[in-house]
Amino acid sequence: MSGALLAIAYCALFLFGIRRWAFFRAVPGLPVRWIGAFFVLKVLAGTALWAVYTYIHPDRATADIYKFFDDSAVMTSALFAKPADGLRMLFGLGNDTPYYTEHYYSAMNNWVRQYESNLYNDAHTMIRFNALLRLFSFGHYHVHTVFASLISLIGLVALYKALVPFVRGMERLLVAGVFLWPSLLFWSSGVLKECLLIGGLGLFVHAALSMIHSGAERRALVQGLLGLLMMLLVKYYVLLCLLPPLVAYAWQVRRGGGAWTKFAVVHGLAVLLVLGAARLGSGTDIMYLLSVKQHDFIGLAHFTGSGSHVDTPLLKPDALTFLKAVPSAFHMTFISPFATWHRGALGLMGAVENLLIPLGTLWALWYRRKWSAVNLPMLLFSACFVVLLALIIGWSIPIVGAMLRYRIPLLPFVALIWLLVADPARIPLPKFLRTP
Repeated sequence: MSGALLAIAYCALFLFGIRRWAFFRAVPGLPVRWIGAFFVLKVLAGTALWAVYTYIHPDRATADIYKFFDDSAVMTSALFAKPADGLRMLFGLGNDTPYYTEHYYSAMNNWVRQYESNLYNDAHTMIRFNALLRLFSFGHYHVHTVFASLISLIGLVALYKALVPFVRGMERLLVAGVFLWPSLLFWSSGVLKECLLIGGLGLFVHAALSMIHSGAERRALVQGLLGLLMMLLVKYYVLLCLLPPLVAYAWQVRRGGGAWTKFAVVHGLAVLLVLGAARLGSGTDIMYLLSVKQHDFIGLAHFTGSGSHVDTPLLKPDALTFLKAVPSAFHMTFISPFATWHRGALGLMGAVENLLIPLGTLWALWYRRKWSAVNLPMLLFSACFVVLLALIIGWSIPIVGAMLRYRIPLLPFVALIWLLVADPARIPLPKFLRTP
C-alpha cells in the first residue's frame, strides 16, 4: 500500500510539472491537458504490464520488468554500504574486476546474460537505471513505472514536436499516430529498455531536425547528445538505422536538388561502409553481430519454449545470405503477427495493430495529395528509417512477441508517412479531429 501511495504522489508531482514545464506548453494540436491524460494512460499501461508479468507470466526470474529491478538492489545497497564501490558500478568506472564480480555481480542474475550479444551489454544500463530510481522509490516497483512513463512521454512529445510541422492541418491525427499505437503505449510505459529508447529517440530526432532547419543552438545540441547517449546505451541499432536517412535529409535540405539522388548516394555509401567494416573484425561486422543476435534469439526461444517462434532463414555473416533473406525479414516484421492473433491478449493486440498498417496505407492512398505537394525529403527520410529498422528486426528476431516490442520505434514514422501522402483537404474528418 505504501508503494502505491508513493507512486500516486509522484504521479501528482509529475502532472503538476507537466503543466508548469515550458517544454509541454504551446505544442500545436496537443493541449497540455492531453499530455497529462497521456501520462496517466501510460502509467495505467505500465501497471497493466506489471500485472501481466506478475499474475499471467509469474516467473520473476525471466520477467524483464523484474530481472533488472531485482539485480539493482545489490548496486543500490552498495551505494549506502560502500559509496565508492556503488558509484564506480553506477557510472562504470573501473568496476570490471574480480573484486566487483566476487562481491556484487555474483549476487546478480543478469549482469552477464547467456542469450544476448551487444557491443555494449544493455543489461548493465537497465540495472544502473533501476539502481538510480531506487534512490527515489525506496524499493517500491510502481514508482519505477511512473518514472519510466514520464521518460517515454517526454520522448513522444519531443517526437511529435519534431514531426508536426510537416503535417499542418492533421495535427490531431498525428497525435494518434505518435501516442496511441497499442504496442508502443504498452511496451514503452514499463520499466524496460523501451522507455529509455523512446525517450532518446524523440529527443534526438527533435534536436536533429531543429538543428537542420534552424542551426545548432546550445539547447538543441545538449538535447541531441542526451538522446544519442540514451539510444547508444540500450539499442544502438535504432540509431544506426536513423543516421543514413538523417544525413541524406540534412544534405537535401541544406543543398537542395534531387532528393532521390541524395538518398540513394548516402544509403549506397552506408552499404559500402558496412561491407568495409566487416573486414576489420567481428566487433565492427554488423552482419556478424546480427547473425549472432539471431542465433541467440533462437537459443532463447528453445530454452523458454516460446510459442511465437517462427522458422526464418539462418543467417551467415555474408552479404548474399542477408540479401536472400530480405523477403523473409519483411514478412517477419509486417506479416507474422497475423499468425499469432489467437495467442492471448498480447497476440490479438499485435494482430489488430498489424491490420492497421495496410489499412492506413490504403486510406492514405485513397485520399492522396498531388505528388508535387508531397514533402518528398521527409517522406524518404521516414520510409528509409522504417525499411532499415524493419530489415534489422526481421533479420535478427525470429520470435513474434519480441518482434512486436522491438519494432515500436518505427510505428510513429509509419503514421507520418500516411499523413505526408494524404491530403487534409480531401479527408472527411470529424470535428473533434480537426485542429481548431
